[in-house]
Amino acid sequence: MDLGLKGKVALVTGGSEGIGKAAAEVLAEEGAHVVIIARRAEVLEAAAAGIRAKGGTVLSIVADVTDPQAIERFVADAVAHFGRLDIVVNNAGTSSAGPFQEATDDIWQKDIDLKLMAAVRVSRAAIPHLRKQGGGRIINISTVSGKQPSAKSVPTSVTRAAGIALTKALSKEFAADNILVNTVCVGVFKSGQQERAAARQNITTEQHYENLGKGVPLGRIGEAREAAKVIAFLASEAASYVTGASVNVDGGTSGVV
Repeated sequence: MDLGLKGKVALVTGGSEGIGKAAAEVLAEEGAHVVIIARRAEVLEAAAAGIRAKGGTVLSIVADVTDPQAIERFVADAVAHFGRLDIVVNNAGTSSAGPFQEATDDIWQKDIDLKLMAAVRVSRAAIPHLRKQGGGRIINISTVSGKQPSAKSVPTSVTRAAGIALTKALSKEFAADNILVNTVCVGVFKSGQQERAAARQNITTEQHYENLGKGVPLGRIGEAREAAKVIAFLASEAASYVTGASVNVDGGTSGVV
């Protein structure tokens, strides 16, 4: 299926590894020009080199999405480089879950800045450019814990829930501008974060993935490209009547739709 993404410009935060990297790869394969944002220059450039090696067009920008000035700058740089902006994937984030009594104000604030306020600020900077194109897509990456929090899941479950609410609010406000806003709620996926978790436990990555997969109805954890393909669909003309939606991509883990 031709997703109609050729020539579109997509900005992906947290695009150096995991789901963000896979989303950038799939969007590039579909003919989009991609802009990937992350903090670690070496890892970011490796991701960009991989996209270029497959014939994709990519701009990599080293930036911290918790810095409001950096957000204004990289959105402007993306538009200056490619001349337009059509798609925003707010993917930057990391796992931060633990007991409520151990979550200090500093832990809460850092998570709010990374997962909620970054999406707010990137979207705010991007919307004028999306309007200029006659519409566009904003896809916020969340987790199923934002819908169904478990014990010892703060602050992540709360900031992810806020991201889902942000999605619905923006979808209502900007529908008249043909800016479609959706969220993808992911479960457990293979990623650099999981590889580092395995190393901390002194077990192989394969053992770690196998252990995690036992708690998933499909019997395994996800591949990043499985989430990326859903993201690409929501970014495409195939999803032209989908907005304000939340799609679980979790192998059936969540008990809520």
